[in-house]
Amino acid sequence: MRIKSTVACVVTALLISNTAMAERYVRYEENGNVSWGELIDGTIHRLSNAPYLGGNRTGQTSSEESVKLKAPVDPKLSFMTAFNYSDHKTETFGITKDTTKQPGLFTVPASSIIGPDENMIRPVGSSNFHYEAEMVAVVGKRAENVSLEDASDYIFGVSIGNDGSERDWQSDDIQWTRAKGSKSFNPVGPHLVTGLDYTNLDIEGRHNGVKSQGANSSGMIFDFNYMVHYISQFFTLEPGDIIWSGTMGDTGPMAPGDTYEITVQGIGTLKNVLVQGK
Repeated sequence: MRIKSTVACVVTALLISNTAMAERYVRYEENGNVSWGELIDGTIHRLSNAPYLGGNRTGQTSSEESVKLKAPVDPKLSFMTAFNYSDHKTETFGITKDTTKQPGLFTVPASSIIGPDENMIRPVGSSNFHYEAEMVAVVGKRAENVSLEDASDYIFGVSIGNDGSERDWQSDDIQWTRAKGSKSFNPVGPHLVTGLDYTNLDIEGRHNGVKSQGANSSGMIFDFNYMVHYISQFFTLEPGDIIWSGTMGDTGPMAPGDTYEITVQGIGTLKNVLVQGK
């Protein structure tokens, strides 16, 4: 599924090199308009379109502090991967199949996505809402029947995601759409970053400031390259579509007023507050 280097110094050198080559993009709102931009040293250089659609600089700039950051993704399709870390398989929700033989693939509506610092809303009737620290890969070009060897060419970059999950609904519903894809359940951000070795990045989640999750993306059972290969055998992936990594370890419940922060090496920190819906 992936090739792991056995030479630690080589991996470290590659990580440093990749971070240095990274480019950082944002999607932001200013004066009521939503635009894409390239972020360099705190300055946003507006783009004519999404970077994965060939957007060019328009010559207009803004400071990051003066705008409202939106989710740096705009997908038509949002694919998630269940049980993709071995230490998360203790939470099975009635699933008895061996999920190491093929990915636990499912989709959620793109309308579930919100941006950094936007509130996640716990719907009326929900009482067991959990956080899930994840990474998100963004597809860069149309992908159909992609070979595993070529899959990395189709990944534009990566961001951070929180796969908010209503565990009671997840256990009780026939499908997971409501439990995983209700409006505001899936924050993504703050930046979309290219040039990173997304197969070897540290991920940490903090519930109200206390570390609650942590892993390296090398622990994914099916890495992003494999997921592009696998998904493209059955679905056509378009530029901007996203693939979630799956979460690690144990998750926990959030109450209204709680915060969850996720930091991914080389990307930044995604922070959101849970509020009670009406």
